[in-house]
Amino acid sequence: MNAYLRQHPRRLKPVVIILAGIAALALLAILVYQIPAVKNRLEWRLDAAMTYVQSRLDPAGALPTPNLATTQQVMPTVTATATLQVTATPIETPTPTVAPTALPAAVQLPSPAWEKEDWNACGPATLAMHLKMYGWSGDQFTVSSVIKPLREDRNVNIEELVYYVRTQVGWLNAEYRVGGDIDTLRLLLANGIPVMIEGTFMLTPDNPYLRYNDDRWAGHYILLTGYDDSAQKFITQDSELGADQMVTYSQLDADWQAFNRVYLVLFTADQQVLVQQLLGEEWDADTNRQNALDEALRETQSEPQNAFAWFNLGSNMAYFDRYPEAAQAYDQARTIGLPQRMLRYQFGPFMAYFNTARYDDLIALADYALKITANSEEAMLWKGWALYRKGDKPAALEQFQKALDAHPNYSDALYALDFVQNN
Repeated sequence: MNAYLRQHPRRLKPVVIILAGIAALALLAILVYQIPAVKNRLEWRLDAAMTYVQSRLDPAGALPTPNLATTQQVMPTVTATATLQVTATPIETPTPTVAPTALPAAVQLPSPAWEKEDWNACGPATLAMHLKMYGWSGDQFTVSSVIKPLREDRNVNIEELVYYVRTQVGWLNAEYRVGGDIDTLRLLLANGIPVMIEGTFMLTPDNPYLRYNDDRWAGHYILLTGYDDSAQKFITQDSELGADQMVTYSQLDADWQAFNRVYLVLFTADQQVLVQQLLGEEWDADTNRQNALDEALRETQSEPQNAFAWFNLGSNMAYFDRYPEAAQAYDQARTIGLPQRMLRYQFGPFMAYFNTARYDDLIALADYALKITANSEEAMLWKGWALYRKGDKPAALEQFQKALDAHPNYSDALYALDFVQNN
């Protein structure tokens, strides 16, 4: 073709014009895409399309199971009465000035102004609705600007939500606990305390975020603002489905289990005594974890094929630095089978395998997590630590930098970079 054009120079001009036109259109498209309103509308669509194409070309498949031939075959031996002896830190509880009310058959707190979540923003959106119930005047973008500066960041941990409240909302405090139950949620709501929880959310078949061969399992925050015992339902504020959604007690608990039944409460200084009294021994974080560990163990015994029960057992053991047993519990959960996106939201296995020197297993899990969530800063961070322990310092630093790029000001990545560069 080039020789033909040299022999017929008059034919060259239309080709040049076409190529120049294509280049101009491409440049124009790039410039138009930079317009904030246009980028805001198209960014998530492009990301969803690219994610689907990538998953079609290189399917992730199921979360990898452990190679049990290379690991200890000893399952946790603790009993439901707990062999772990934990000395809880004594807490000086002020004399209560407000007595908790008795539980009525139904409660409905005033619903906050509902917010439809932005891309990957159920955490900030739900926290914004939670905060509005205490007179706060911001929105989900106010929250995201601090703890999720990049829209494509797909996960906000509950610790980040607590951090936001404690550092940005001066008149409120925040506490989260695990191992909650329906009665605890009802008790808090009956005493005027809304509760935020994280649980399972099944994506619809037409959801634009689906990958090829997607299991459609995802995590999702919701805010509880009431309950009705006669209907056996909670009233929830759902940043995806809408305001005042009704969810049965049984369905909520089933969805909640996958996230260790974590719950978040906000309260003013005047409400702290009341919240302490309502939570009772669960107010102490170590006691709360021990109780959650015991309950997870009971569930592994009553439902031995429940992967979430084993995963929760591992997470609660990791809290107490019982890493060998935690790793074995996570092994069992993986053997039974976990959802594809599990490691987008929870990172206990990375910690357990790192602290038991199972670096290859950690890297395999981190690589899988990054296949599902390419910008997961937590997976990058832990892959970096595994590489560092295996002696590959340059590769470790590269992973830490990627984690920092994925989440600007990520304190764990900043620490890792500083530590490895100076050791």
